[in-house]
Amino acid sequence: MSRADYYILPDADPDSRELFLCRLCEKILGQGLRIYIQVDTTEEAQRLDARLWSFRADAFVPHALQGSEPGAPIEIGLDPQRSVHREVYANLALELPESAFEFGRIVEIIVQEEAILDATRRNYLACRNRGLELNRHDMRTPS
Repeated sequence: MSRADYYILPDADPDSRELFLCRLCEKILGQGLRIYIQVDTTEEAQRLDARLWSFRADAFVPHALQGSEPGAPIEIGLDPQRSVHREVYANLALELPESAFEFGRIVEIIVQEEAILDATRRNYLACRNRGLELNRHDMRTPS
């Protein structure tokens, strides 16, 4: 069964979504999984590309923009149908396309910003209606 993981962050800064995703990508790669990251614009893809190279001085998170390096363990793009794998789909876009449901795992990172909250609620309902296993990770409260 496919699953969807929702990581709820305490702040409203969309930039914190990217930083959290960088750390999460490092963890997912450590599990031997490949990740496709969906963004809305080419500018967002380029910004995330730069951030993945520099988010932590001692980190190495191999990745590529979609189509530039076939076989990269992390692919950042605008079209999930062009992804060569169907392992983890990380959504930084607002909409969750139909092709996202072909992946084994969907990841959503939520910040306290109205447009992102509204979009994530719609995406959550779509995942629930498809019978995905839903996992909520509330990062707002101490463990």
